[in-house]
Amino acid sequence: MRPRPPEPGRPAGEEPILSNDRPTRDGVRASRLQLPPGPWPTLLDALCGHFPRIGRATWLDRFARGRVLDAAGRPLAVDAGFRAGAEVYYFREVPDEAPIPCVERIVYADAHLVVADKPHFLPVAPTGAYLRQTLLLRLQQRLGNPALVPLHRIDRDTAGLVMFSADPASRGAYQALFRERRIRKQYRATAPPLPALAFPHVHRSRIERGEPFFRMAEVEGPANSETRIEVAARHRHWWEYRLEPVTGRKHQLRVHMAALGAPIRNDPLYPQLQGQDGQAPAAALQLFAQALEFVDPLSGAPRRFSRPAADGSDAGTASGG
Repeated sequence: MRPRPPEPGRPAGEEPILSNDRPTRDGVRASRLQLPPGPWPTLLDALCGHFPRIGRATWLDRFARGRVLDAAGRPLAVDAGFRAGAEVYYFREVPDEAPIPCVERIVYADAHLVVADKPHFLPVAPTGAYLRQTLLLRLQQRLGNPALVPLHRIDRDTAGLVMFSADPASRGAYQALFRERRIRKQYRATAPPLPALAFPHVHRSRIERGEPFFRMAEVEGPANSETRIEVAARHRHWWEYRLEPVTGRKHQLRVHMAALGAPIRNDPLYPQLQGQDGQAPAAALQLFAQALEFVDPLSGAPRRFSRPAADGSDAGTASGG
């Protein structure tokens, strides 16, 4: 595939900034695609065939604006040939993306780590209908650091702490904390009482993709998920729970609490799929990523980051070197 010539008005040789091995434009990282085998004569034909919901005119426009790139981050010509296995980058675009009015809070920031308190309804990173309205892009712009990437994710419906790597040189050391389960994550949830259950309770099950595709479900088979559950406070109609996921399956805490007969308050997905009341605070899922605790892989010092225990009105706290 040959690169396309420079766009009018763009200096020859000017390319997108490469961040985390992916091109970036206007703070948005490109999506990566490894071309599958197929009968297509050109890259344009392959993209149209691979993404049938995106019209040919849209791809022609992206090529014209230099938004389809080769593996080196160089714009590709509209008549570039197809080669199975080749890597290409492209920039997704979401027309009329609605603003999300909630505001994130930075709990901690240094040269290696950024910890942010994410509000409800804000995605951590681009997904589906959300491209620019994400915690990642907001923090990249706010801190002026396009190299920022999330070390883990929480659901859009969930509020609370998310940790980001700020320096590619130390990124692997912090990623290993999550991969090797050397980080303690604590959540807070409001759900119906479970008076018949002895606490602390450990719930283990096998979680697989369910129906519709965005829901998860417990199925028969060896457990691949584990959550430790304790009661923090008992009220008449609702209890406050401390949840510690040992594993990190998608929607794990929501699935486990629903399976125990205590679905998390305002959960629109579990145990049954329900309609959502937009982004009304009163309808927000009562699940919060409350604390992160680990031994820093660079300094060897214990570290703990936490968010407010109540409604998020106070500043979060950080400790450790």
